[in-house]
Amino acid sequence: MILELADIRIQPGKQAEFDEAIQRGVAQTIAKAKGYLGHKVQKGVEAPERYLLMVQWATLENHTVDFRESPAFTEWRGIVGPYFASPPQVEHFALLSESA
Repeated sequence: MILELADIRIQPGKQAEFDEAIQRGVAQTIAKAKGYLGHKVQKGVEAPERYLLMVQWATLENHTVDFRESPAFTEWRGIVGPYFASPPQVEHFALLSESA
């Protein structure tokens, strides 16, 4: 399993609109993608314009190739992209350990 971590910064004052957009975007695009296993969206407490999108993928290629090179990625960016203050920082992680 691969964890995609996207650190998203949005335009000030757009939180309510973005809250709806990111949830709709995930449901319409990411959740239907090959290799999608689940996701979490976290909102910043101290920095309300900051969001963390965590998506679990079966393989790295499910995100970097199957999703990002598909029309669904263009649809995703069309839904959430207008709110970005800057391009998201995206990294991938492999699980080392976890609690029970």
